[in-house]
Amino acid sequence: MNPQEVLKDAQDALNARRVFGDPVQVPDGSTIIPVATVRGGGGGGAKTDTDGGVGFGLGARPAGVFVVRNGEATWKPAVNVNQVVLGGQLVALAGLIALPFIVKYMRKA
Repeated sequence: MNPQEVLKDAQDALNARRVFGDPVQVPDGSTIIPVATVRGGGGGGAKTDTDGGVGFGLGARPAGVFVVRNGEATWKPAVNVNQVVLGGQLVALAGLIALPFIVKYMRKA
């Protein structure tokens, strides 16, 4: 594949359609517009005129939705439960590490 074609495909992939999904009409008259965080990157190189390569990567994750109701839009963020659990585990681990120092300090006081 021609490197120019790969870069063109990469450019086509990074568009607003990747960030904002198709609006969904719900029975109560509201419109839901899904939103994602999209990241991409690429690179290429050549050793000679005929020996080279190019690559591209794209990643997306949900960010939330806009809810449009009665002409007013509100933002509802997506909650990544895995990150919330990991954060709680890190706080608990820090507490367990600090506990012996706290107990030692309290005994001296």
